[in-house]
Amino acid sequence: MIKVLGLIPARGGSKGLPHKNVLPLAGKPLIAHTIEAALGSGVLDRAIVSTDDEEIVRISKGFGAETPFIRPPQLATDQVSIYPAITHCLQWLEEHEGYCPDYLMLLQPTSPLRTSEDIINAVNLAVANDADGVVSLCQAKPHPYWSKRVERSGTMADFITQQDPNYHRQSLPDAYAVNGAIYLAKPKLLLEKDSFYSDRTYAYIMPEERSLDIDTAWDLQLADLIMREEKHRDGY
Repeated sequence: MIKVLGLIPARGGSKGLPHKNVLPLAGKPLIAHTIEAALGSGVLDRAIVSTDDEEIVRISKGFGAETPFIRPPQLATDQVSIYPAITHCLQWLEEHEGYCPDYLMLLQPTSPLRTSEDIINAVNLAVANDADGVVSLCQAKPHPYWSKRVERSGTMADFITQQDPNYHRQSLPDAYAVNGAIYLAKPKLLLEKDSFYSDRTYAYIMPEERSLDIDTAWDLQLADLIMREEKHRDGY
């Protein structure tokens, strides 16, 4: 059996949506939905929350996640990418516990509609192909061919030059966007390249209805409506 570490990054600060990771969503803190999906998958060796915030530590432990360390404050600012926090986690676990996973799966709390099945499918895809990584995508909307840029004069121009400007929706080539729900990679790739991408990174396609990324109060409200409707439909 391979060892897949589930890493849930959750900074205490957020300028766009303050205290985003602990805001209520369908009766639980936002981060709880990702913790439950991770633990419910059964394919993750561990589910660890990397945070600089004591409230997030308390909530995460309450929902069953591990918090073996506190993320250093210099790795928890808006200016720092996620890769130093990933490196800190992998190095801390190896140094303090002798723990070295075969894969690391980054699970952002801002993708609460991602399911345990999505996590399982991504791991299975990686194992079946001996992949360097797997990243989740969804169909791009609007399609890139319909995107425009606005010139300084206020006029419009195509963002992508098209051979045929009269594409109908049905004849557009498939286009996908990273949805932020699942990032999976071998530690070697992460530590050496600071990246989830290589020429052996595979795409895991998710439907639009599970690809909502929480960035604004409107996103949170929409996710709440979706999840409450699902619970009502399932009779909870």
